[in-house]
Amino acid sequence: MDESWRDNLVTTEAGIAEIIRNTRRVAVLGIKTEAQAGQPAFYVPEYLHRAGVDVVPVPVYYPDVTEILGKKVYRNVADIPGEIDLVDVFRRSQDVPPHLDDLLAAKPRAVWMQSGIRHDEAARRLAEAGIKVVQDRCLMVEHRRYA
Repeated sequence: MDESWRDNLVTTEAGIAEIIRNTRRVAVLGIKTEAQAGQPAFYVPEYLHRAGVDVVPVPVYYPDVTEILGKKVYRNVADIPGEIDLVDVFRRSQDVPPHLDDLLAAKPRAVWMQSGIRHDEAARRLAEAGIKVVQDRCLMVEHRRYA
């Protein structure tokens, strides 16, 4: 059986650095609003925005919110026009699978599950589709290290 998809499960420092250096546009799935500024799901994307990354908000809650960080809100990753380099996922591990169809349809170059978030089956499905996957790492920490 072809195991080449495993190459898309990124765990090496070189692989992490390559993703960071090639990322200009990040969709943040599960982003919080300014009202939750103390939570990682807001301050990590805020950091990226201030660092010059094009952040596209994709909140799961907050149906009345139309802008976060001054950027138009999208309800699905696949609805975002243009290419997405990376989807930064702020969802509980068990809440990742319901987003798989949306992520697969969006075809980002990479999906990044934040610290504490890991779903090996979802990661495998994404990797098999040719999408690079990082699990259980903080994008802000790694961006500071490699950008």
